[in-house]
Amino acid sequence: MSRHEDLQGKRVVVTGGASGIGLATAQRFIKEGANVVIFDINDKAFEEVIAGNPGLSGAVKVDVSKEEDVIKGFEEADRLLGGIDVLISNAGISVRKPFAEIQYEQWKKVIDINLNGMFLCSKEAVKRMEKQKSGVILFTASTNGMNGHPFYADYNASKAGVILLAKTIALEFAPYIRANSICPGYVMTPMQKAEYTEEMFAVVNEGIPMKRHADPEEVGALYAFLASEDASYITGQFIPIDGGETA
Repeated sequence: MSRHEDLQGKRVVVTGGASGIGLATAQRFIKEGANVVIFDINDKAFEEVIAGNPGLSGAVKVDVSKEEDVIKGFEEADRLLGGIDVLISNAGISVRKPFAEIQYEQWKKVIDINLNGMFLCSKEAVKRMEKQKSGVILFTASTNGMNGHPFYADYNASKAGVILLAKTIALEFAPYIRANSICPGYVMTPMQKAEYTEEMFAVVNEGIPMKRHADPEEVGALYAFLASEDASYITGQFIPIDGGETA
């Protein structure tokens, strides 16, 4: 595992950091020597994560779809970290449903968390990064934001929005803030396990050139690279990590 020495001591906030891609990414940044605070809404997961990750600088209960929660969360991160250098805006949900069966309540909830939450978190991060004239904002989008996928109309729309949100932030705040999206394909996360049976996994893996799902740690490694000085000329991009699926 290559190390990015410039990440040592960086102040990092990871949303949705108590499980899946968020947790793997938080753990990777801790290994890199960064100071990491996670935001999540899951109390039970918090206790396990705090116990299992002594290097964590803190965990804050935040509902990213609520503006007042996000503002308070970043104030608490200021207290714990003294500011922010890197935002990993990752919190998201998905619900597998045919388009005609999606209720407006579900649509609103998915958009509120997956897109509005990323807007609220990046807005708070930008406020702080503008003052120091430096920072990196990284979003978890999805290959679902690049191509249409049946049964995920709300999720797809939210992730397409995230890709364009990152591009816009990159353009408005260059050259001192960089913003990019990562577009994972199939990743073996608790969210994925909740939606798919073993038979479904086998069918999906057959269609992926690499013949498997990604490990969350592989996505965390890409986040570490994009946050580091090694990626200092990469901004306004969406980077698929999908085992060749979109090729």
